[in-house]
Amino acid sequence: MNLSDILTPNAVRVLSNVSSKKRLLHDVGEIANACYDLQGTPLIEALMEREALGPTGVGHGVALPHARLDDIDTVKGVFLRLERPVDFGAVDRQPVDLVFALFAPRDSGVSNLKALALVSRTLRDEAVCEKLRANSDPSTLYAVLTAQNLSKVA
Repeated sequence: MNLSDILTPNAVRVLSNVSSKKRLLHDVGEIANACYDLQGTPLIEALMEREALGPTGVGHGVALPHARLDDIDTVKGVFLRLERPVDFGAVDRQPVDLVFALFAPRDSGVSNLKALALVSRTLRDEAVCEKLRANSDPSTLYAVLTAQNLSKVA
């Protein structure tokens, strides 16, 4: 599995006016709706429910919100780079500026875990995060994310 299997170029965005975690999750839902034709309201509710279990801010300015949905047949992703970091309740208490949201079929099992592990590995790489933070062109961000995984198979 490569990031290009779960992320489309139009699902990579740079956002400048995100004011809160709740607003960010709404933006993620709207983007996923536009890119993958997923139902916006159930998707946002699923993200909020998952966050209620514990924040998905994993540290170092990175968050990996994720949800399982009924109306999806493969794992899909949305990547956002925030121009102004937001408090996400991350484990290291640092604000988040890199967000990779994943959506998986409710019964996806292993494919969801593989996708989450792949995204997590990619965004733990300091060099990748540095490149992502240094660029604001969505096509460049997509290239940085997908180039890292061309030779890696999860």
